[in-house]
Amino acid sequence: MPSTADPLLEEYLRHISLERGLSSNTCRAYASDLKQFFRHLSSQGRAPLSVSAEDLADYLWELKSQNGLEASSLFRKTEALKSFYSFQAAEGRIAESPAQSFRSPRLPARLPGFLSREEVRRLMALPGGSFEKARAKAVLELLYATGMRASELLAIRPEGINLEDGWVRVFGKGSKERMIPIHGRAVLVLRQYLALRRRRSPGGCAPELFLGRRGRRLSRAQLWRDLGALGRQAGLKRRLHPHLLRHTFATHLLEGGADLRAIQEMLGHASLATTQIYTHLERSGLKNAHRRHHPRG
Repeated sequence: MPSTADPLLEEYLRHISLERGLSSNTCRAYASDLKQFFRHLSSQGRAPLSVSAEDLADYLWELKSQNGLEASSLFRKTEALKSFYSFQAAEGRIAESPAQSFRSPRLPARLPGFLSREEVRRLMALPGGSFEKARAKAVLELLYATGMRASELLAIRPEGINLEDGWVRVFGKGSKERMIPIHGRAVLVLRQYLALRRRRSPGGCAPELFLGRRGRRLSRAQLWRDLGALGRQAGLKRRLHPHLLRHTFATHLLEGGADLRAIQEMLGHASLATTQIYTHLERSGLKNAHRRHHPRG
């Protein structure tokens, strides 16, 4: 959690980190945004609890007009202010939040990229062999089988996987636990990797499932390098990374007829609205199919 000399900000950051369980990246981003806002107030001789809705609106307008912020950056800064002042109102320090009527700027709908079934087939057909190749194959299979995030995959321990029943236990944002089914192909590849893992590091290794050099936990950088190498071997025209596999998992499930709420649960989305972006992809696919196959398309 970022440190700051302002007690209001310190308490707020403890609240979102420990009580709300927001990710460390979100906490750092909100801390940076609010420190910038506090410096702005300090330059005007203003205190954080004395501002009005007009003050906040003027500040955000200044950021947008003078700094040319993108919608995504302005969205986050607005959300940080709304969250901070909602907390102060809940603590009784102000009668109501000056940001309570604010609407965050609308973000442009960006459809996530995903792999075709043929691209996935080429990836899965790559040979294993060495410990490193077996590890990369197991990572690939598990990401495509579950749609989990990179941080979730790197934290998995062998005891969190039930190969007999085909389940993996994942701890997502806010340490929320969820169970995701895995198919037989992923189970087979994981068994092969685990056999090599036991021989390579019989004792004294990290407790996580995926190990790097000298039995330590696989690093995020190495994970990306492994996937990038697999993508190049398979002849992909785009860079292969964990989030691309996450989007591919969700898109292929939806195309196959899976229920949107089931996909939401497997992805660990707090809101169904986050998962609904994949319905745009489905509609796009339907339009393309209609255009290709309808006599008047």
